[in-house]
Amino acid sequence: MKIPAIHGIIERRILVNYIAEPEYVERVLPGPFRPRLYNKKAVVGICLIRLKNIKPKGLPDFVGVNSENGAHRIAVEWEENGTTKEGVYIPRRDTSLKLNAIVGGRIFPGRHYLAKFNVVEKDNHFHLDFTSSDNTTIEINARLTDRLNEGSIFKTIDNVSAFFEKGSIGYSPGGKSFDGLKLETYKWEVKPLEVENVQSSYFENKDLFPEGTIQFDNAILMQNIEHEWKSLATIRCNR
Repeated sequence: MKIPAIHGIIERRILVNYIAEPEYVERVLPGPFRPRLYNKKAVVGICLIRLKNIKPKGLPDFVGVNSENGAHRIAVEWEENGTTKEGVYIPRRDTSLKLNAIVGGRIFPGRHYLAKFNVVEKDNHFHLDFTSSDNTTIEINARLTDRLNEGSIFKTIDNVSAFFEKGSIGYSPGGKSFDGLKLETYKWEVKPLEVENVQSSYFENKDLFPEGTIQFDNAILMQNIEHEWKSLATIRCNR
């Protein structure tokens, strides 16, 4: 699925990150993907992103669209032409924009579930929750801080930043293949968030992740980032 380069602004991007036992993540991953590990743990999470002025590159901003979006992500590796590649596998996407829900999986990579988002941002505090059309739910309350979560396996914000900067390539289910997008940011800057509470019906699903196999690790924030999305060649599913 090829689309033209898409340009816009990431007004706010929160990455909510969990660590999980690799064997359980392997069960939800299709081939050719395998978990990308950090300190022997798989890394999964949710990208909560507000996009502004999204349109084909070269068109004026006034034709662009704005939306709130959520993407469940799994850090992965795979082999491509004898080389190990890194990125994320995105099993589901949620959006506030009906257009995204209509064209997702047809014109734009990945099926998008229509969701009702509730967002409150004030004085560096962030509340975001959504309920999707299939009753998938997310909720997070967090505030900007100057240090990474003390219990994080990443130890420093630089470690987190480096890990997720390599996750700029994402693949979504597309039938018997996976549709790819590459995120190219004009700058890369992340800040740590202190999370007061976080809930995810997807990652709290005990059928996927039994008790003790997954836990919250950290959250980071990006703001006001000019960027482009670019299509990648599809990858065939091999199991």
